[in-house]
Amino acid sequence: MVDALLSLRPRQREELQRRLALLQQEQRWHGGLPVLILDRCWLRLESVRIDQLATRLPPDASRDAPELAHYRELLAAGLQGWQAQQQCWQEFGGEACREALQRFWEAQERGNQGWTLERYLTLVQDYRQRFADQANRPLPLLVLARTGIPAASQHALHWLHTEGDPARRSMRHTCA
Repeated sequence: MVDALLSLRPRQREELQRRLALLQQEQRWHGGLPVLILDRCWLRLESVRIDQLATRLPPDASRDAPELAHYRELLAAGLQGWQAQQQCWQEFGGEACREALQRFWEAQERGNQGWTLERYLTLVQDYRQRFADQANRPLPLLVLARTGIPAASQHALHWLHTEGDPARRSMRHTCA
């Protein structure tokens, strides 16, 4: 990760510094706060408002389809797999269950680089909490996983702080 920051162009480092300084001046939490996205393949640094992050980088919510969530709940309650499936088919309909499962498996094949609805919501919650708790507010930086790398490759989330040079800045890596 430090290598990626060191390879940023001077203008990108200035932008990073500017975003950090602006974040420190904010008086309250709001949807316009920045999230930085670094595309390592193109060394492109982009700033996105937190309220537009899901549009820019849509999280994979296929696992959270109501049909699949209910199926997992039934399994956790002790039903056999076939019983849980049968109950879901009765409640939601066979077609809806098949479509939810198909969307889930297509997302698995396509890969989501670990960018799920759960990770997205965790980022928003952590950002809000860190914003409220700290005088030196950290700025989230999402480093996109390289395309063409196995599905195990995930987008990495780092929290950047104002102290020091942006190329050597303190980073806290979270693998939520």
